[in-house]
This record gives sequence, structure tokens and C-alpha cells, in this order.
Amino acid sequence: MNRPVIRIQEITKVYQMGEVEVHALRGVSLHVNPGEMIAIMGPSGSGKSTLMNIIGCLDQPTAGTYWLDGEEVGRLDDDRLAAIRNQRIGFVFQTFNLLPRTTALENVALPLIYAGLGRAERLRRAREALEAVGLSDRLHHTPTELSGGQQQRVAIARALVNRPSIILADEPTGNLDSRSGREVMAILQQLNRERGITVVLVTHDQTLARHTFRILHLYDGRISGEEIVEEPLTAQVREGADEEAG
Repeated sequence: MNRPVIRIQEITKVYQMGEVEVHALRGVSLHVNPGEMIAIMGPSGSGKSTLMNIIGCLDQPTAGTYWLDGEEVGRLDDDRLAAIRNQRIGFVFQTFNLLPRTTALENVALPLIYAGLGRAERLRRAREALEAVGLSDRLHHTPTELSGGQQQRVAIARALVNRPSIILADEPTGNLDSRSGREVMAILQQLNRERGITVVLVTHDQTLARHTFRILHLYDGRISGEEIVEEPLTAQVREGADEEAG
């Protein structure tokens, strides 16, 4: 059996807000196998984003242990954590986080500067990533010249450009209309299916969650249940149609 790429054991996270302690996570344990596509689902305030930040090495837990591909994250220094974020994990957020006056090509190439690649190689790989999300004709457009769905596809291309083994997607369709949302989900499913990229999707949307193979339900900082999706929805975008196939 494959070793889990993500293994979390009894993670807690406590924030100090003045004299008040806020318990965002209360003993969360989970595992994700290589090549899985799962959803972490819960209402606002359930701890979803806190858990996502810990999985993405953006934050450290108060207690508990986290192994990423067999490496215990809590033992790593800041430089090693930054290297993991740059090399192994691609992030897709609800708000796109693109530089507004910079072309799609340059936005996607930006993470490669920190990887130490030369300009020609950065642009080649950025072009390749944009082609993978269907934006080869929008390379030199700035975000203000792109639709919301196109901006999110640029963000996915940016997440792909370092060829990560994991994509963390936090409410990736939250700012999109239904058709653009399906386009984004179709791309994430394709990356999981064809490239074997592990996808962890954080959402409060039941329909969105059912595009994955497994749903973890988070409530009040705890895993309250787990659901296997026998027949995940397949995101399909058809001209003039507004439907999904199971």
C-alpha cells in the first residue's frame, strides 16, 4: 500500500485573541494517499481554512503531528518549509491573487524566480502551464482583460508551473459563475486523472465536494464524518448547455 502523502495526527490549533483562546482545530486526524482527489467540507468557522494553511505549510499547529510525504513538518525550519511550498504544493485560492498590471505569462512565471530558473526557461514553462489550462491565446493579457474564470485558470497555471505533486484549492469557484466554476473543476479533475496530482479541495458547497472521491466533514474544529463518493460528478462544459454528467 502507498504511504500517505499527507498524514495528520491529532492536530490542534489555538489562537490567542487578547485574553480569549480560540480553538480552531480540536484534534484533527486524516490521511490523503498519492493521486487522491478529496474534499474537506464544512460551514464557515468550522476550521477549514486553518486546516488548509497547516496542510500547505503556511501555518504550524499548536499540537499534534503532520507528515508530508514521510517528512515530519513540525521539525522543519522556515527555509525548508518555504522550499516545500515552492516545490511540492500548488495553491489555488478563491481570490486569484494575480498581479493586476502583469500579463498572464509573467504572473505564472513568477514562482519560478524563487526556484532560481533563468528567464527563458521560466517563460517556456509558464507558456506550457497556460496551454494546459486552455489559455494559449491569452498569454499577454493582464487580469483586467480576462474574465473571472480565465483569471482562475491563470491561477491554476501558476499553481502548476513548479510541477507540484499536490494542489490545495480553497473555495476555487467561490467568485465564479456556474459555467466558469465547472470549467475550473474540469481542469482540476483532468490534472488529477491525467497527471496523478493529489488534489485537496476545501469548500462549503456540497455539489462541488461531490466532484471528488472522498469527503471529510469538518465541524467545530473536528472531523465529524467521512463519505466515500461512489460516482463523483464529472464537470463538463458544453456550448449552449448548462449541465453536469455523473
